Amino acid sequence: MKVIICGAGQVGWQIARHLSRESNDVTVVDHDSNLVRLATDTLDVQGITGFASYPDVLERSGAQDADMIIAATHSDEVNIVTCQIAHSTFNINRKIARLRSQSYLGVLRSDTYQTEELPIDVIISPEREVAEAAMNRLSAPAAFDIRTFMNGEATLFGIHIAEDCPVVETPLRQLTDMFSTLRSVVLALRRDGLLFSPTPDDTLKVDDDCYVFTPVEDVERTMKSMGKTQNLNERVIVVGGGNVGLAVTKSLESQKSHVRVKLIEKSRNRAEKAAGELERTVVLNGDGLDNAILKEAGISRADAMLAVTDDDKTNLLTAVRAKASGCTMAIALINDPTLVPLMQPLGIDAYINPRAITVGSILRHIRLGRVNSVYSLGDSEAEVIEAEVLSTSPLAGQRVSEIDFPESVRVGGVQKNGTIFRPTGKTRIETGDILAIFAIARDVPEVERLLQVSVDFF
Repeated sequence: MKVIICGAGQVGWQIARHLSRESNDVTVVDHDSNLVRLATDTLDVQGITGFASYPDVLERSGAQDADMIIAATHSDEVNIVTCQIAHSTFNINRKIARLRSQSYLGVLRSDTYQTEELPIDVIISPEREVAEAAMNRLSAPAAFDIRTFMNGEATLFGIHIAEDCPVVETPLRQLTDMFSTLRSVVLALRRDGLLFSPTPDDTLKVDDDCYVFTPVEDVERTMKSMGKTQNLNERVIVVGGGNVGLAVTKSLESQKSHVRVKLIEKSRNRAEKAAGELERTVVLNGDGLDNAILKEAGISRADAMLAVTDDDKTNLLTAVRAKASGCTMAIALINDPTLVPLMQPLGIDAYINPRAITVGSILRHIRLGRVNSVYSLGDSEAEVIEAEVLSTSPLAGQRVSEIDFPESVRVGGVQKNGTIFRPTGKTRIETGDILAIFAIARDVPEVERLLQVSVDFF
């Protein structure tokens, strides 16, 4: 597949990394020559320096025979125009654009992008998806990572295995027997920095990070079996009143259960704007790193604090200060994956990675087969893919034990006619089933092949 990626920032670089190592023909376009050079030096991609919305730049990028264009620059307007030129001038079949401004994402304009006048096939909204991820984090305080699948009926969550975990050193196959009514599957473990897919004979060890896939109704019991308890978040403080912070706060206000929310925003203009749009939230104008403003917000009595400013280091330090002041749970928004290992030493409970969320959203529309969702774990080390089994897929009609999956691949759940099952070797995969599959990055292309339909399907 020939793909043009416009924008060589964090998201564009990660998408290029994913696609290039899967033997796709990838060209990266950016007006910043340093970013282009970084991409071509570290990845197996071609690079073009120039503005992505310029027809001559797209022509030099090979737009004449490209299969897909991904517009992920920092400018919504450039992304929109790029897709328009890609359609009108080069007739590129698949066009994906990242749009941030809420004005472009309004409900009244939702059909605008499907027309010939403004042809964008897929719109990715990072702020909305990050806000949804933040709400997921609040729904499972004991997890450091969480993502919903299967229309919200299943969950992938990550928990840290502490010394008081009652099932430490227990082989995973014994856990299945001990908790036979739970439909939970341990998909991956991170131990000493290495993410891997465990075998049934592997055991959980203290300081492991454990990723579990389970139906939502089994989340609480699964966590209890691993020594984790869930607490309600009734008092929440949000630091950062930008698009993400405002979206999270609005979501909290709309919840049926009464949640008391306070929003701290450093910019006076943003604080005033937020106060005008929010109904029950107390908005404080100040620096989230300031002890005085945190004390005024009642940080010592807060059940949770979310630091979602546009600066990673500010978010980390705010979370540290919140924990030191007595806040039960601190969540930080972190773009830079190299900062994630600092979380545990600093005592931060959970993080949100907007880059991984956006990358996963884009990958969902790139992966072969009928893929519903993709979530990238760690620094793009692995993926959890949700996909529907089509009639001519190599998986259809086979039992799980008969499928030649790569060594790292695990099936976390099978949804049949709306019901989620924990898969066993005897589980037969049928047309229309929805699968949640974990795979280390190197094995993702083989998973794609297994999900892909044959030519005669068309």
